[in-house]
Amino acid sequence: MASYAYLGPAGTFTESALKKIATTSDQKTPYANVTATLNAVRNGEVEFALVPIENSVEGVVARTLDELAIGDPLVIVNETTLEVEFSLLSREGFSKNSITTIATHPHAESQCRAYIAKNYPHAEIIYLPSTAAAAEAVSKDEYSVAIASEGAAELYNLNIIEKNIGDSSGATTRFVLVSKPGLIPEPTGYDRTSLAAFIGADHAGALLEILTEFSVRGVNLTFIQSRPTGAGLGDYHFIIDAEGHINDERVGEAMMGLHRICEQIRYLGSYPRADKVAPTTDKSNHDDVFQEAASWLVDIRSGRKI
Repeated sequence: MASYAYLGPAGTFTESALKKIATTSDQKTPYANVTATLNAVRNGEVEFALVPIENSVEGVVARTLDELAIGDPLVIVNETTLEVEFSLLSREGFSKNSITTIATHPHAESQCRAYIAKNYPHAEIIYLPSTAAAAEAVSKDEYSVAIASEGAAELYNLNIIEKNIGDSSGATTRFVLVSKPGLIPEPTGYDRTSLAAFIGADHAGALLEILTEFSVRGVNLTFIQSRPTGAGLGDYHFIIDAEGHINDERVGEAMMGLHRICEQIRYLGSYPRADKVAPTTDKSNHDDVFQEAASWLVDIRSGRKI
């Protein structure tokens, strides 16, 4: 039986995503925010934590990126995705004509802006750590309504005023499962490798240098995001997702290249992609080609070939 922390309280989309990974007998504990969820792993309270990292509409979950890049080291060992739909929830007997406050998570609000602007332009938006926390607060009569999931309505005994209020259909959130360093899943053939690259002193072409280490080895990138280090204005690092596994020759060589040119590289894990998409590469970037080239160089240096 494994133990998991997840962004809570009960009824969040993260809890729904965790059900795709964990078994019914596993221990699942909700935490109030992303930092607390990840710290549960760091402190040894649980083995794994599941947190959102990216949404197809709103983009990155900045707090997750920052925690992984700068907090005590953790590694990603798996990921999953979940299509999310939002509903407007209220207490029993509450009139939608009396809505003055709308509680929700910032990412949920950003995905329902057109709906809110059209129907409740004068309502005050209250941001909470999760959509389920918003539903729970409405159930306690703290706010007028919440934007959350249908599951949260059932869990907190709320009425659904309107379903599927998101501005874009098919919105999907990606969640990552993290553990303490040491566990690296075996390659599957459809893997992703994540890392944080700290360039040190900023200079012309710094990002190009990083990208070149991947491109010359045929490693495709699926995600790159700059984030402030917190050391001062203009001091940034890059969060990067690359196709492939750390055990792949091309990915390993790219990591070594980054190690030479960057002030610091934090390896964030190699893990199977939820969409099971294989890396886009050609025959010149297969492992056996890299190995043959390494053998060729050994022969040249030893004088066996010219």
